Amino acid sequence: MIDRPYLKKLLSPQEWLPRFVFWGGALVVGAVAVLFALGAQMSYKFFHWLLSVSPWLPFIVMPSGLALCVWLSKRFFEGSQGSGIPQTIAALEIENEGQLGKLLSLRIAAGKILITFLALCSGASVGREGPTVQIGASIMYSLRKFTNFSQQNQLRGLIIAGGAAGVAAAFNTPLAGIAFAIEELSRSFEQRTNGLVLTGIIFAGLASNAILGDYTYFGTVSTSLGSASAWLAVLMCSLVGGLLGGGFARLLISAGIGWGGIIGRWMRARPIAFAALCGLVLAVIGVLSGHHTYGTGYDEVHAILANGDSGYESYGLMKLLATVVSYLSGTPGGLFAPSLAVGAGFGANLSHLITFMPATTVIVLGMVAYFAGVTQAPLTAFIIVMEMTDNHDLVLPLMATALAAHGVSRIVCHEPLYKAMAERFLHRQPRPQAD
Repeated sequence: MIDRPYLKKLLSPQEWLPRFVFWGGALVVGAVAVLFALGAQMSYKFFHWLLSVSPWLPFIVMPSGLALCVWLSKRFFEGSQGSGIPQTIAALEIENEGQLGKLLSLRIAAGKILITFLALCSGASVGREGPTVQIGASIMYSLRKFTNFSQQNQLRGLIIAGGAAGVAAAFNTPLAGIAFAIEELSRSFEQRTNGLVLTGIIFAGLASNAILGDYTYFGTVSTSLGSASAWLAVLMCSLVGGLLGGGFARLLISAGIGWGGIIGRWMRARPIAFAALCGLVLAVIGVLSGHHTYGTGYDEVHAILANGDSGYESYGLMKLLATVVSYLSGTPGGLFAPSLAVGAGFGANLSHLITFMPATTVIVLGMVAYFAGVTQAPLTAFIIVMEMTDNHDLVLPLMATALAAHGVSRIVCHEPLYKAMAERFLHRQPRPQAD
């Protein structure tokens, strides 16, 4: 016997319209993420073309480019600064639509794309994956205008799904998108949002595959741990990655709170001039590194995975310094790809001490260790590296490394990086007036 009220509800346009709007939004997130990735790659190639013209051009391009990035973000795209992940996390705690619009909007998404391109054209050590989270969340949040997503839990679900879909499409790593939604965005996998997250990731993945096909971010890396004694590599990588990643996170948190002294006052009073100075420092670091520290680090990781650290002996340290300076400059940009690159560099260094294991294995473990140390999100760290390298033989070592590095990082930095940054955004919001 057909349940007529249920059938009527099932066939109701009002019942299906939100679903169609949501599915369409997820497809748009996936397509935008892929186009953003292609644009970022073109921007990076443009900078390398400038290098081919003259290796000294960065001393002009980087200071002027970063200064322009900061000026644009402050003048036209307020809310686009930084990674984009803290803004998305902070948005989940805000109910006022006016305040939400200062963190998530199509204007901010457009600014994030434009300024990230400009930062990569200028050679800044930034990634596109963090910005993709804010872009995806902004696109999905904007859907509330087209249908009835009025309830707070529905809007929160849209934001989480948009951010997770952005990660999944940016790296072509659907499982990492789910893990990211659990660890970073929601911090608890709620029943009322899990369907939105999974559906958003599926549709974003469909759009990504339709444009680029099925690919792995760093190709297929065939390596395994080998003997039981090789687990020593897990301990060493976890210790080094956790300490360095935690120290990096603590430095950025302290900078976000506000440094004192002459440097701190100058950062706040003359942000555009400070960004230009950071660009000059980045140019110096680039020359000292053999011009390897510019951009996301994607090409360098490929080279290190293939050939070890030959020609990249100091890459881990130089890339870390370049990423710190890029962040301090105030230009929008993410930390995911640069962190993976830093981890690959230090992993390659450690491979000379752990000679009883393939260098590629140590490099991959170094990537997950440093990434987990920076983000303190071990589940996301091991899944994202596993999916990006298409390596399932290292699942247990990757899990163990990520978990141990997370524990070491917590000793150095007591609060997760993105959570601390999100709280800074929340503190900036005006308090509601008492009745």
